[in-house]
Amino acid sequence: MPIIEVEHLSKTYLTDDVETPVLHDLSFTIEEGEFVAIMGPSGSGKSTLLHILGFLDEEAMKGTYKFDGKKMDDYYEDEIARIRNNEMGFVFQAFNLLARTSVYDNVMLPLIYSGNPEKKWHEMAMEAIKDVKMEHRLDYFTNQISGGEKQRVAIARALVNRPKVIFADEPTGNLDSKSGQQVMEIFQHLNEKHGHTIILITHETSVAECAKRIIRIQDGRISSDRKVANRHNSHDGVKK
Repeated sequence: MPIIEVEHLSKTYLTDDVETPVLHDLSFTIEEGEFVAIMGPSGSGKSTLLHILGFLDEEAMKGTYKFDGKKMDDYYEDEIARIRNNEMGFVFQAFNLLARTSVYDNVMLPLIYSGNPEKKWHEMAMEAIKDVKMEHRLDYFTNQISGGEKQRVAIARALVNRPKVIFADEPTGNLDSKSGQQVMEIFQHLNEKHGHTIILITHETSVAECAKRIIRIQDGRISSDRKVANRHNSHDGVKK
């Protein structure tokens, strides 16, 4: 069964009684364990789509969105909050880490609201930190580490509750090419070795081709949906 099902989805922003259509009649499914890049230029609607898929925006939306077989409209508000924290992980271009707070404490934060037994928190946090090869920065404050390392910490934080889906919105946008490659290697490793479903937003072809499938958005419509034939393969391991 698909983890995500979208049928005839449209979205319009309402500002001062002015309607601005953003998404137009989108339909697609994403199976559990897929690595999908949603690609398009700035203003194409791709980030808006990610916000809908991540239960971050449902205003002025038409059509049907199902997560894990259940329509968005059928979830109670407290269910949506639980799903966002436990079954979805989010990675953003701006990192969104707590400043002057350690790597370890940043990764631990989602566990406080997770419902997982407190006795398991340390083990879960360390597992996520090891997945992104950041054990050597465990006690560093986030203002003491590089941009690439910050994004790896953000990925660990997204991972810590072992979510069904990881959403990444332009995760390499603030990084140099080497750090961006390391981040994409991590996403590929998480998908291939651990089976995480990953949905990644990007405007860069080289980043999109690290995924297994690319859905291209143009002016709020799907212009193409294809498997990646010549995928950019990750290297084994991630450099510290």
